[in-house]
Amino acid sequence: MNAFLYLLTVLIWGTTWIAIKFQLGAVPAPVSIAYRFWIAGAVLLLLLFALRKQVWPPRQAWRYLVAQGLALFCLNFLCFYYASAKVPSGLVAVVFSIAPIWNALNGRLFMQRPIRGQVVAGALLGLGGIALLFLPQMRGHWGDSSMLAGLALALGGTLCFSTGNLLSSRMQALGLSPWTTNTWAMLIGASVLSCGALALGMPFTYEPGLRYTGALLYLAVPGSVIGFTAYLLLLGRMGPDRAAYCTVLFPVVALSMSTIYEGYQWTLPALGGLALVVGGNVLAFLPARSSVRAQAAPAAAKLTS
Repeated sequence: MNAFLYLLTVLIWGTTWIAIKFQLGAVPAPVSIAYRFWIAGAVLLLLLFALRKQVWPPRQAWRYLVAQGLALFCLNFLCFYYASAKVPSGLVAVVFSIAPIWNALNGRLFMQRPIRGQVVAGALLGLGGIALLFLPQMRGHWGDSSMLAGLALALGGTLCFSTGNLLSSRMQALGLSPWTTNTWAMLIGASVLSCGALALGMPFTYEPGLRYTGALLYLAVPGSVIGFTAYLLLLGRMGPDRAAYCTVLFPVVALSMSTIYEGYQWTLPALGGLALVVGGNVLAFLPARSSVRAQAAPAAAKLTS
């Protein structure tokens, strides 16, 4: 199940970057994001009733839900939509792929979770590979103020994503399912975005056409309903640091999409970067030595007896 959830998250979220690009245009970013999460929240609410799952969370969960809605389904996406308007999507994905490090550090700071050295090492190895994959996009942009602003936004969005991860982990520890928490957190995020857009006088326009509509529906249902539920279920089963490592693979999927639709040309450094990403992924998911020894001890005892 962990492998299935992991691959599902990577494949879905790895293709959402290009869909976000398709949404940039006449419709203001906060309005597009609000549309996305109104649709996703409504679909999840219908699923809760249809599957007879818990609909109303307990009173003590609402403070976490509000915080998650703001961090994960509002500020996170505002940062990434505006960053995507300033920075190539591959570079945005590179910045987002540091989420495992944020999760490990924040888990240690706020939840007293130990940091597994091989998880951090695997993430750093993967980041080195991502840097090789997207190095050509980074060249010539470091003196560009717009590029630097986009990088800062992407970094802020990644921090908000990590904060939302920890809040979800906290609520799952309280016995709440991501099906329920995602529903209300998405609706809270959509409400805040809608109120903010109205207060700023942004028009609630809609861009007719298959490109925008297809991107919106893909981001709302596979990208949000399926993707976030799969990822947060994985987070509850594996912990924030190991679950977030799938973000290191998102740019690889995005790069594959670029090869098909945008004619991306693979180079030797890019192939080397892909090898580093795969190697880091394997390292992060190897069982810790202590747990291997703990599992081996009973087996050895049985053999000797």
